[in-house]
Amino acid sequence: MKKTFTRGILAAALCAALPFAAMAKNTDPVRVGLVSSKSGVFAQQGEEVIRAVQFAIEEANARGGIDGRKVEVSEADDEGTPDAGRRAAEKLARDGYNLLIGPIPSSISLALAPNLERWDAAYFVVASKSDKITGDTCKPRAFRTNHSDAMDIAMIGEWAKNFKEKTYASIAADYVWGHDSSESFAKAVKAQGKEVKIQLYAPMGTKDFSPYIAQLKDAGVDAIWVAEIGRDAIAFVKQAQEFGLVPKTRLIGHALIQNFMVAATENALEGTQGTTAYTPDIDTPRNKAFVAAWQSKFSRLPTDNEAQAYNGAQVMFEGVRKAGSAKPADVAAALKGASIDTIYGTVTMRAADNQLVLPNFVARVKPMDGTLRPVIEQTFAPNLTPAPSALCKM
Repeated sequence: MKKTFTRGILAAALCAALPFAAMAKNTDPVRVGLVSSKSGVFAQQGEEVIRAVQFAIEEANARGGIDGRKVEVSEADDEGTPDAGRRAAEKLARDGYNLLIGPIPSSISLALAPNLERWDAAYFVVASKSDKITGDTCKPRAFRTNHSDAMDIAMIGEWAKNFKEKTYASIAADYVWGHDSSESFAKAVKAQGKEVKIQLYAPMGTKDFSPYIAQLKDAGVDAIWVAEIGRDAIAFVKQAQEFGLVPKTRLIGHALIQNFMVAATENALEGTQGTTAYTPDIDTPRNKAFVAAWQSKFSRLPTDNEAQAYNGAQVMFEGVRKAGSAKPADVAAALKGASIDTIYGTVTMRAADNQLVLPNFVARVKPMDGTLRPVIEQTFAPNLTPAPSALCKM
């Protein structure tokens, strides 16, 4: 009788404990590995990305977390290089901060993607644009939440139909993204029967662009496609103005007219057109709320890099909500093909290649509300996004 009574007490205690056990499981923290450039050529962009992800985390925790889960973060410097980025990301993932976010260059994203399952991690790309990320290097646990080269070039293909210039040159960063950009642009304008006279590639870290500028001037083209990034882009634009290349020759930018670039080059980019991933003028409820909250904290508008990083963090958090879990494998499964409410509106995470299908924009740098910044002139609908690459096998 005593034995039966004891078993009854134990059973009752176990049943009573089950809700608390379930609650503990459901409130496991969301551990974010924030790896970006605190040093190196991408340091300024990295600072913006880090700031925005931290803002998204603070905002989420102030609202009680993600479905009750507190968001924790650990940071590391990728130094702007693939080797350092891979080492930093692996350490974060091995330490349990295995929802990774933050690198800028495609070379780092391409170094991370093949290791995600081995690290038991998922990775959210917020800035890298190479088509390889959603092409032959695509992985089930890697999700791009920003625009790809292919998305930009599809837009450029439409935009280029109205270009008045007949001859072009290009100067691009001598790494994966720069080559992808330059080759894709050349293909787009040649399809319109126009000529690309010269394509130049400058090594990362170039400080003296005068030899390249001399070649561009000698080419005598009507317009120049520019796909430089970070401090290199700032140096190029400043020297292009100093040596009289601009405003005489029109620049067209791929990721050139970013906020930090405009701010760092005074009026050199005023009037320049180019692709832009984001401006605060995007008219959606989520974006309006984001801009208001950002202005309240920082007394200024968010930059394009900050908004893209914030958007990536929100997609990550939505994956946790949809999965009911913070485990990378569960989050990845939940996001595949998901419809997500973002600062860009309601968009789809395409199942075939884990690319967020976004509207895209052409902007011009002009004064607005007392600030020189990119202002959207044309919007291209998400359905302009090219089909998934046949090279992506997940």
